[in-house]
Amino acid sequence: MTLAPPGDLASALMSLGVLFLAGLAADALGHRTRLPRVTLLLGCGLLAGTTGFDLMPVLLTELSPVISIIALTMVAFLLGGELSLKALRANGKAIVLISLSIVLVTLPLVAAGLWLVGLPLAAALVLGALATATDPAATYDVIHQTGVENRFTHTLKGIVAIDDAWGLIVFSLVIVLARALDGGEWSFVVLQLSLVEVAGSLLLGLAIGVPAALLTGRLSKGEPLRIEALGLVFVTAGLAIWLELSYLIAGMTVGTVIVNLARHHTRAFHEIEHLQWPFMIMFFIFAGASLDAEGLLLVGPAGLAYAVLRIAARMLGGWLGASLAGEPVRERKWYGPALLPQAGVAIGMALIAAELFPAYGSTIMAMAVGTTIAFELIGPLAASVTLGRLARKADADEG
Repeated sequence: MTLAPPGDLASALMSLGVLFLAGLAADALGHRTRLPRVTLLLGCGLLAGTTGFDLMPVLLTELSPVISIIALTMVAFLLGGELSLKALRANGKAIVLISLSIVLVTLPLVAAGLWLVGLPLAAALVLGALATATDPAATYDVIHQTGVENRFTHTLKGIVAIDDAWGLIVFSLVIVLARALDGGEWSFVVLQLSLVEVAGSLLLGLAIGVPAALLTGRLSKGEPLRIEALGLVFVTAGLAIWLELSYLIAGMTVGTVIVNLARHHTRAFHEIEHLQWPFMIMFFIFAGASLDAEGLLLVGPAGLAYAVLRIAARMLGGWLGASLAGEPVRERKWYGPALLPQAGVAIGMALIAAELFPAYGSTIMAMAVGTTIAFELIGPLAASVTLGRLARKADADEG
């Protein structure tokens, strides 16, 4: 085993220590100011990255993909744990209707708006599909930070849990249509691959989740179960990547299976919650460091239109889905603002689209990167304000 040069290793370790202290400061500042610690951590990363003072050692940035996968798989496990049969009986109708409504409103509204402002129809459709993606990590952390636990937050967690699957399917359908409109052939290869990815991820989650539900928690309480939780996260993420599947969908499925089949323990998800925060600190700071603020300058009027249209579509889709599901009237208009964060999934989709549509590649990437920066910074703040307002209204009603 070859270690990095002592200077590089020392720099990486010291930077890692600073990252954790920054996370502690963000947590403390967030509780005192009600600012989402996600936004604070992304801001720290932006300052430390190449856009800011370029303080991130290469050795540390090389760890970014691994840390991101671990953190997101943990989030997927926790979100899957929210989909118990009890929760689905109570909130399942709302979860499905709101999530589908947001997708089905966002895609045509954003695509039509961008087409009307001058973008080619194929590019507008692709960007409309990107707009359907949500950042589960940011949304979950805002809920966790506020400490609000009610029907609204449980439904919100369920929505972001299944959002990735809807996004993959919609994106694949749009790619097929956009290629045909752009003069290409009707190729269903992308759609087939996406359906295989979703189905394969679900099957992988079942294959891991069923034995995990039966076997975990049989040892003494405490440390062994913590190791079990970490082992499940790593094995799920590793197998998903090796099989070229979605570790988010696989992790969510494992969490759902365990919470519904395990009758002898409920501690596994609590252990993941205890282990999660250090990884989330690194994930959000690395995410901030990877953001290119210059991307905001490249989006132009079309980027502004995309942002406005996505916000409007989220609000309209959330209200419509919540109305169809019979959610309380006072909560219906708040689902959209709570689901504004957008991150890695949209960038991944944009990279695929840029490769398939080289003529629009630069436009798609500039729009995706620029608007992701904006939504990652303002999205958690909107979600935090939403949860705070609903919590205050609930307290006032009880009073």
